[in-house]
Amino acid sequence: MTLQQEIVGNAMQMAVVSLQPGQTVYCEAGKFLFKTTNVTMETRLGGPSGGGGQQAQPGGSGSGGMGGLLRQAMGTAMQAGQRALAGESLAFQYFTTQGGEGTVGFAGVLPGEMRALELDGTRAWFAEKDAFVAAESTVDFGIAFQGGRTGRSGGEGFVLEKFTGRGTVIIAGAGNFIDLNPADFGGRVEVDTGCVVAFEEGIHYGVQRVGGLNRQGVMNAVFGGEGLSLATLEGDGRVILQSLTIESLANALKKAQGGDKQGPTGGLFSTNAQ
Repeated sequence: MTLQQEIVGNAMQMAVVSLQPGQTVYCEAGKFLFKTTNVTMETRLGGPSGGGGQQAQPGGSGSGGMGGLLRQAMGTAMQAGQRALAGESLAFQYFTTQGGEGTVGFAGVLPGEMRALELDGTRAWFAEKDAFVAAESTVDFGIAFQGGRTGRSGGEGFVLEKFTGRGTVIIAGAGNFIDLNPADFGGRVEVDTGCVVAFEEGIHYGVQRVGGLNRQGVMNAVFGGEGLSLATLEGDGRVILQSLTIESLANALKKAQGGDKQGPTGGLFSTNAQ
């Protein structure tokens, strides 16, 4: 059953979901806006993973007795531990309608767009940290750690949210979305590390240094506002970028409050006000 949803608004969009009997949608804590009275809300530490969103019931035939309960508890603890290491919220909120159609509203935390992605079970989607808003219970949520030099150099790219299974997942970003396929641009695009919102499985994400260790490379890093690295996206698949980065929004707010510490050079010499 396809999740019925509508994304409304302009500068700060929200998703209005119509739940049918038997459907469950879950969101990250803090993304819920409103619901009708016939929709129940339950907060859990664990999220759907590895089972199409099916939650084991204590004492049920699929629980395997005490051993099943222990495995379930350990799985929940591992999920919570991963999310804690990633700096994500520990809890999910689940919404299910009781007796007829129900309505639930969700939103992101930054001014910008939202997008509903339809997963058919063949390709996973990866998204930047905090992009997730809500999803059907048939969509599995996981954390993907970009290891080695890519993660340490990429800033926002170190921790990615991973979505698998079948169903609808709703993500949010800052500013306006730009959709592209690297295959249409010679197979590779280079972007600011803070501009990546989400991409399909099959896209290779990496990080490269801005220029070489020469005069122009130093000029790019110091005065160009990009620091030392750019994100690279290669392959054939969908990519979603955002026009506003969290860093640029934070700098604009600091400047408006008289606390701008960036100075005339930007780039490598930028500092964050505490």
